[in-house]
Amino acid sequence: MSKQISEEEYKKRMFVRLKQWISGEKDPYLGNVEIVPQREYVPDQKRAERYRRDRDRVFARAYDTQHNRFYRFFMRFYKVAALLCCLALVTILLVEVSYLPPIGSDSNPSSNEVSAKYIEDGLQDTGAVNIVTGMILDYRAFDTFGESNVLFIATCTVLILLRNDKKKGKGSAEEEEKRDSYYEPKNDSILQVVSAVLVPIIIIFGIYVILNGHLSPGGGFSGGAIIGAGLILYLNAFGFEKTERFFTEKTYKWISFCALTFYCLAKSYSFYTGAHHLESGIPLGTPGAIISSGLILPLNICVGMVVACTMYAFFALFRKGGF
Repeated sequence: MSKQISEEEYKKRMFVRLKQWISGEKDPYLGNVEIVPQREYVPDQKRAERYRRDRDRVFARAYDTQHNRFYRFFMRFYKVAALLCCLALVTILLVEVSYLPPIGSDSNPSSNEVSAKYIEDGLQDTGAVNIVTGMILDYRAFDTFGESNVLFIATCTVLILLRNDKKKGKGSAEEEEKRDSYYEPKNDSILQVVSAVLVPIIIIFGIYVILNGHLSPGGGFSGGAIIGAGLILYLNAFGFEKTERFFTEKTYKWISFCALTFYCLAKSYSFYTGAHHLESGIPLGTPGAIISSGLILPLNICVGMVVACTMYAFFALFRKGGF
């Protein structure tokens, strides 16, 4: 039987504090960072006068190009060295190009064992009919994970730079309403009717591209871009008020956090078992079936969600400064 603890002790636990930080309920640094008031600057007249005197002396010597022999020598040497470096670089490139094999030759660098490995053993190793998806999400899956993290970090950076926090108690209700209405679209009936028809089709097509990425051209990046375009179209037609009913800043945080965490854990496990020649226990399934290719299908879903959220987040931040 578990021991009952008080509410204050429960809130001090690391998991609870991490959950509050991710959900935006509490900032662990807000009010906990010591702020020391800056002292009033009092200029020292003697030091300022000595600084101006030294600065004038340095400027007189450094920028007197007509009487500065070292400067004139350096400029001549710089021009000659730059010319020699350019000639050496052009010579090296021409010599290296002359040794390249003809186009279509067996010794061509493009015809190496890496590409042959992907083509010959890709279906057997990954279970994906689409060789490109098998290569991106299996052979070099950690590189794709880094690209997904780059999207997430870029969104966080834009959020820090462009976020427009609405502080309560500042400005009248009319000013707040006027500021919000500035970002909302006009009541365009044609755009809203067309969007109501197209947005579900666009999102369903994006889901199809993601789920079918291991069987045909497509995958998480292209499918996520399609879903993101659908969300942006819905936002332009119906505005932030209706869009925030199902997509807010918390939605973006949780989707990105869960997708990237699952991606990292899944591929870490897969690479760990592969590096130690152990069976991963994840079946590849029947090639060509929708439930196949091992971890590629769920990884495609994770990448698609991150890309879709990133596209919508960029648009919302650049337009309004928030979700």
